[in-house]
Amino acid sequence: MKVFAISDLHLSTTTNKPMEVFGDEWKGYVETIKKDWLEKVGENDLVLLSGDISWAMTIDEAKEDYALLESLPGIKVVGKGNHDFYWSSSLKMKNAFPSFNFLYNNAFKFGDVVICGTRGWNIPDEKTEEYEADKKIYEHEILRLGFSLDEMKKLRKDGDKVICMFHFPPFDATYNETAFTQIVKENNIDMVIYGHLHGKNSRVNPEVNKDGIPYYLTSADLVNFKLIQLL
Repeated sequence: MKVFAISDLHLSTTTNKPMEVFGDEWKGYVETIKKDWLEKVGENDLVLLSGDISWAMTIDEAKEDYALLESLPGIKVVGKGNHDFYWSSSLKMKNAFPSFNFLYNNAFKFGDVVICGTRGWNIPDEKTEEYEADKKIYEHEILRLGFSLDEMKKLRKDGDKVICMFHFPPFDATYNETAFTQIVKENNIDMVIYGHLHGKNSRVNPEVNKDGIPYYLTSADLVNFKLIQLL
């Protein structure tokens, strides 16, 4: 079983939110992703999608976007992004899209790979007006990560690889240690993926190593609309 990742697809099959307005690199991006996906992924391979899947506002609006992904091969694990407004509860998502696995306060095991994680949030900065609001959500996300890790520990066996999915970067622009990276280190996670960042001017590295753990950026435009292979 191979494991791939990509995030921030921002699909808009039934909504008028063309990504081309954000730059020429987005022109025809869906076809680029599909072509690469079909060349790489087998039916029994794992594809991790860490948030911002669709611009839809409701589950009904999201159905065509998910149908597009369902038509592609692989076992799909989906995390929640900040723009996934249609995501009201994991139960409703699973009922609407039964062929997908939704990561929310839980964990999944496929073969010898365990997937855990949470959406994450902006790292609170005391110098900003948003500090108190960000701190409140950030602390909730730390709790959610704890719930997911509890489930991961029940599933993990000796020799298993554990991948932690975030949507938001789990560190700030200078890659300083945060509560998220500390928790990752303490729980012997093998690798971390995250997205959310966009644009050529983003100060990002495709792979960051902290405490011997690789952190991979998966935002679609910053990986040239191609799935990255993790395992």
